[in-house]
Amino acid sequence: MSRNTHFPAVDIALTSVLCALWAILNLTLGPLSFRLLGLPIFHDFAAFFTLLLVTWVTGRFGTASLVGIIGSVIVLLVGGPLPNIGFAASAILFDLAMSANHHKLHVRAYDMIVATLATLVSAYFAGVIIGVFLMNSPLDLTTLRTALTIWGGWHLLGGIISILITLPIIGILEKANVRKIKGDR
Repeated sequence: MSRNTHFPAVDIALTSVLCALWAILNLTLGPLSFRLLGLPIFHDFAAFFTLLLVTWVTGRFGTASLVGIIGSVIVLLVGGPLPNIGFAASAILFDLAMSANHHKLHVRAYDMIVATLATLVSAYFAGVIIGVFLMNSPLDLTTLRTALTIWGGWHLLGGIISILITLPIIGILEKANVRKIKGDR
């Protein structure tokens, strides 16, 4: 039995569009949340909104990692904040966690639970990575404690917001059979 391991052109196109969306949202919503609230929560929304969408639309391992890595590189190239690297790392963790349901994201309880857990764990992970390595603080117990509580907690809140917004949108898209446009489902 041979296994088709390449990405079809439509998945490459959709992944590319979502890489651009990642960059645009991180460069617009992220700074907005810091100006309005002084919090990183819209960065998380930007990241996990696009990761959940690319996982839903492609159903393939690797697309979420690509969106996170390429989107973060774009953000950094246009002068965005260095902590975006933490989101690239969390995208890889998200991609691995979504393997628990084979990257299938349908409106079924198991798929929604896996997507929720993958998002929450990955968002918290992003906060810890950003707090420990990217906040220009000496690596000591205080920095670690701050990363595990404050940074991890705020990013976790951003992950919750992205779940509350994105999963209903995916449900609506599923109900409207939008994925049929792609032709392979």
